Amino acid sequence: MHSRFPNTTRRALLLTLALAAVALPARAADLLDSVRARGTLRIALEGTYPPFNFKDAKTGQLSGYDVDVAKLVCARLGVKPEFVTTEWAAILAGLGAGKYDVIISQVGITPRRQQAFDFSQPYTYSAPQLIVRRNEGTTYNKLADLKGRKVGVGQGSVFEQQVRAVPGIEVKSYPAAPENLQDLAFGRIDAALNDSLMVAYLLKNSQLPIRAGARVGDVERMGIAFRKGNPKFHAAVDKALDAVRADGSLKQVSIKWFGVDATRAP
Repeated sequence: MHSRFPNTTRRALLLTLALAAVALPARAADLLDSVRARGTLRIALEGTYPPFNFKDAKTGQLSGYDVDVAKLVCARLGVKPEFVTTEWAAILAGLGAGKYDVIISQVGITPRRQQAFDFSQPYTYSAPQLIVRRNEGTTYNKLADLKGRKVGVGQGSVFEQQVRAVPGIEVKSYPAAPENLQDLAFGRIDAALNDSLMVAYLLKNSQLPIRAGARVGDVERMGIAFRKGNPKFHAAVDKALDAVRADGSLKQVSIKWFGVDATRAP
C-alpha cells in the first residue's frame, strides 16, 4: 500500500508528531496520590490567629483549633501534617502558586473563592461580631451605625469585604489580629470586626479593655481550601471529616477551644 507522503516527508511528519507529544504536559497527579507518596500534607495557616492557630507562648509550637483539626484529618489520610505559616493577605495566592497543598485557617467558603479553589465540606460555622472598647458609650447594633467611624478588620478577610460594602465607614486593615485589637484598645479605631468564636476566646484571655459587641452578619461556613482538579483528594478529605464528625473527635476539639460545638450548622 502506497503512503500518501514521500518517505522524507513522512519521517519529518513523524518527528514533528513525536516532539509535539513530548511537549504536551503530562496530566498532573491527583493531590491525594502526591501527598501519600510524600507522606506529608503541607498545610498553610496564619499562626497569629488565636484560638484558631497561633504559637504557644510556653512551647513555641503551633497550637489551636485549626491545628487540631488538621492533625485529625491527616491521621485519617495516613500522612503527617507539615505546617507553613504565612500572612493572611498572601495565603490564597500562595495556595494558587503551589507553595502548599491546603489552607486550614478559617477560610470562609464564598462564591468568589469557589471560582478559584475547591473546598471541603464546612468544619466550622460562626458569625461576624463587633468588638468595642469596654467603656464605649455608643451602641452599634449594625454596621450602618458605624458610618463616619473607623473599623479594623483582617486584611483580605471576609470581614473586610463586609465592612467595605457599607458606604461611609473608614476601613483599616491589619495583617494580624493583635495589632487590630491594640489599636482598638488605644482608641485609634472605633470598633473591630472578627469571628464570634475568636471574640469569646479573646475576652476570656486578653487583658485589653475590650468587650463583645453585636453580631452583625449571617453565619459563615469555613472549609479546607485546595487547588481545583483533585477529585480523589476532595473525596478523601470529606470522608476524613465525616469520620471525625461521626466519632465525636471533631466536636471534642471545638468544645476544647470554644466551649461550644461550632462544627455543625446552627
